[in-house]
Amino acid sequence: MSSVVNHITVDTLGDPYYLAQFWSAVTGNPVSDDDQPGDPEASVIPPAGTGPRMLFVQVPDTKTVKNRVHVDLKPTDRTRDEEVTRLLELGATLVGDHRRTDGTGWVTLADPEGNEFCVERSDAERNA
Repeated sequence: MSSVVNHITVDTLGDPYYLAQFWSAVTGNPVSDDDQPGDPEASVIPPAGTGPRMLFVQVPDTKTVKNRVHVDLKPTDRTRDEEVTRLLELGATLVGDHRRTDGTGWVTLADPEGNEFCVERSDAERNA
């Protein structure tokens, strides 16, 4: 027997709906129709069978250390560098730049609540 990942849960001190809107813009997946501003949780829902939901839950404590688990993103229709620029324009912040001169590497960003995530190279970049 086994299990599937149903949600990736992210704690938020602020408004879960606001953070879900950020991640909806990042992934291109919609915020659940059941969620509203001010709700204690909100979900971003990918198309069926394409991955787990992202669930944002309001908690009373602030983030104090680096995430123990984080999301790695792989752009589908742009380069890693173009995606980093887009995400910074959406409100992400740069945490660490691990790009190498040979084009390999990744960039670590943080969402508006400070949760880290990485942006890797696209498949096209890896195959070039």
